[in-house]
Amino acid sequence: MKSYREELWFETKTRRAYINITPQVAAAVKKSGIREGFCLVNAMHITASVYINDDESGLIQDYDDFLERLAPHEPVAQYRHNRTGEDNGDAHLKRQIMGREVVAAVTDGKLDFGPWEQVFYGEFDGRRRKRVLIKIIGE
Repeated sequence: MKSYREELWFETKTRRAYINITPQVAAAVKKSGIREGFCLVNAMHITASVYINDDESGLIQDYDDFLERLAPHEPVAQYRHNRTGEDNGDAHLKRQIMGREVVAAVTDGKLDFGPWEQVFYGEFDGRRRKRVLIKIIGE
């Protein structure tokens, strides 16, 4: 069995951002040379997420609105975590809702996705450098 590892780095200009990283993940699969196996993609930070969904118009804003209703950033005093001097208690909750990682099958050297599936990086406490791990295993 072979394995391949690559990191993607992000530094968003805004607190929250959603980035379609499917092209970078597909490129890593191609570079790996693995034809059959699995591809793990995970956010290596506790206030960011990786998830799979559609890149349909309006869906990103729907996610953002939904998450902000569930775990609003303001008022920051509502989160005990923020008593440490931080203001990102909401970002930890948003990450928990959206998840840490995804695993996708690799078949015939390509991501084996349904017709509309795409991989996204979700940032919930941006404006600083963070990374995403891509780990591909197989033959």
